[in-house]
Amino acid sequence: MNMLINAPRRIARRLVSPLRPKSRAWLQALPGFAVPADAIGALHGPQALHQALLAQIAQATRRIVIVALYLQDDDAGREVMDALYAARARQPGLEVDVYVDWHRAQRGLIGKQKSPGNAAMYRDLAQRHGGGVRVWGVPVQNRELFGVLHLKGFVFDDTVLYSGASLNDVYLAKHGRYRLDRCHRIRDAALADSMAAFVQRQFRDSEAVRRLDLPDPPPTRALLPSIRAFRQHLQQASYVVPVPVLADGAVAVTPLKGFGRADNALNDTMLALLRGARRSIVLLTPYFNLPGPVRAAIGQALRRGCTVEIMVGDKTANDFYMPPTQPFRTIGLLPYLYENNLRRFARTHARQLASGQLNLWLWRDGDNSYHLKGLFVDDDCALLTGHNLNPRAWALDLENGLLLRDPTHRLHAMHEAEWAALRQHATRLADYHALESARSYPPEVRRLLRRLSRVRLDRLVNRLL
Repeated sequence: MNMLINAPRRIARRLVSPLRPKSRAWLQALPGFAVPADAIGALHGPQALHQALLAQIAQATRRIVIVALYLQDDDAGREVMDALYAARARQPGLEVDVYVDWHRAQRGLIGKQKSPGNAAMYRDLAQRHGGGVRVWGVPVQNRELFGVLHLKGFVFDDTVLYSGASLNDVYLAKHGRYRLDRCHRIRDAALADSMAAFVQRQFRDSEAVRRLDLPDPPPTRALLPSIRAFRQHLQQASYVVPVPVLADGAVAVTPLKGFGRADNALNDTMLALLRGARRSIVLLTPYFNLPGPVRAAIGQALRRGCTVEIMVGDKTANDFYMPPTQPFRTIGLLPYLYENNLRRFARTHARQLASGQLNLWLWRDGDNSYHLKGLFVDDDCALLTGHNLNPRAWALDLENGLLLRDPTHRLHAMHEAEWAALRQHATRLADYHALESARSYPPEVRRLLRRLSRVRLDRLVNRLL
């Protein structure tokens, strides 16, 4: 019924959407916050994120809003939670809210022993500290397999820290080993208000979103009607953003929500960026499994003559990779699936790869892992996002991002420095032969790949993971 009711609106959006040729004009018409360029900065590396996160928590006086897929029950996660409780003790009027995925918070790690998950830590700390830090579970779908809370962003008073990272030992490099993600700090009260108000309005006011720091959270099956209503509400949700008046040296910053296949502002904006590119595209993704519309837009950009740079992690830098010294589990197949996707893409675009119009970069740094997402387009647009640029993020997960439009190129040096730093541990592929073929994979991987391919299940796996 909702699809029928919303059909005229969907048709109208398509008529003025970035699927039309005027992608640049569509982007320029987007609302946004006018933020001075010197109020925007990139933080390089997980140690910088770790330090900035703890510093912002300690400095906050009015509000802290943390949104992440998970806040882990490990040393780094407990350090963050202890810092939040300490900040609340210093400032009794400080509002502290943490939003994590409902399903992810109530299970153990994949392949590990069954456990009550991170929620047990939240309840234990609340009992010991007497409350004050509210932890909310957000159930985007009935089951984790079909979509999770992948919204990102931390708000501290009037400052936004935006990163695709979750909060645990490896994302914060607590014990040396790290997972690389991007992080940016934006000091702007209006942007911080908009991002905090979005989660307050969409999450706190929903019957589906429940506290995880309190005893006896309801079972998911008791929330199914509320989750259904919550999903329908999220389809209509958006950030409240003004039309920017850009002074000299200002950047237009637009927060964007992404959820579902239709009326997805974040997906539409990514396509508009790719289709409107005139000279260059830099695309970052941790899992090379691009949605069909993104692959098509990249192909169009190459035919227009744009230079395209894509950076992905080597399969050994994938967070699902299992070294041969460890017992193999099925989840360890994923890095090989992604490498197969990349090899096919490189083979399809062999001519552009040979000419240097297309550059494919493989990132690897010891046993560390890679989790970068985002876009740089020409010299005046960039997208900060937690969106993995894969079919799951495209259609199932609740995502967001920040579009930066910089007509006077004030952020050009910042973007160039970030891109140069990322390439320090990356190698350019000469051709598709530089990637292993399936014949070289471990026997268990070859067996599973043959089985999936025989019944065409590899396509379904690519869509869900």
